[in-house]
Amino acid sequence: MKHKNTIVALFTLALFLSCATNPLTGNKTLAFVSNSQIFPSAFAQYDQFLSEHEVVHGNSDAEMIKRVGQRIAVAAERWLNANGHEGYLKDYQWEYNLVNDKTVNAWCMPGGKIVFYTGILPIAQNETAIAAIMGHEVAHALANHGQQRMSAAYIQQGLGVVGNIAIKDEQTRDIFNQSYGVGSNVLGMLPFSRSHETQSDEFGLRLMAIAGYNPDEAAELWKRMKANSGGQGPPQFLSTHPSNDTRISNLQKWSPVAKAEAKKFGVSSFRPLGEF
Repeated sequence: MKHKNTIVALFTLALFLSCATNPLTGNKTLAFVSNSQIFPSAFAQYDQFLSEHEVVHGNSDAEMIKRVGQRIAVAAERWLNANGHEGYLKDYQWEYNLVNDKTVNAWCMPGGKIVFYTGILPIAQNETAIAAIMGHEVAHALANHGQQRMSAAYIQQGLGVVGNIAIKDEQTRDIFNQSYGVGSNVLGMLPFSRSHETQSDEFGLRLMAIAGYNPDEAAELWKRMKANSGGQGPPQFLSTHPSNDTRISNLQKWSPVAKAEAKKFGVSSFRPLGEF
């Protein structure tokens, strides 16, 4: 019992000490690993990914991805500077690449390394929708969601170890291990991931608006995403992402807030959709 209590005490202390402030929310978040540890590995993985896939260069679509990415990054820096986070992006290395792949997706690695797949372009339909996706991905990077996911995984593993040490009966321990994996995912990791997606949706709208793109288009994009999926998907509580309907509703609710935020930066009108 003494051994178990010591482990729990040390684990609790580690949680208390391993926190960082999320610039988007002002709240404390998990940070068992630092950006100085994560970024070099993420950059190397990104370069390896590009070397193993067909990167699109020189055409109008590839140039659009870079142009939109640069505008969103500038909007992010403007917002951070205006909210007391000067220098926050000093270790980020923004990069935006279009990869020839039918997958309907885009993603961002820690530190600002972004990939769009060509498969998402027909659903996006216009540059403003690309800005909605880009804003979402940049928001992931700004909030250090990769760092938080890694930290949460350490907690999940650590609690599993504590449980195995505390439970002496082998049969009870087997039951714990079987239920803990499912329970910690459904009740812990999946809601944690959905909260990140929701946070990135909300702040991504602000970034695209500050960059001069109409945030109303984000909800329209997700209507097209829903149609493309045929309305199919796992129940929200079993998914890493909010449902399409939840996202559409949220985006419609947050769009006026994003427009109001953009006005603080002198943006009162928006670029045309820019269909391609």
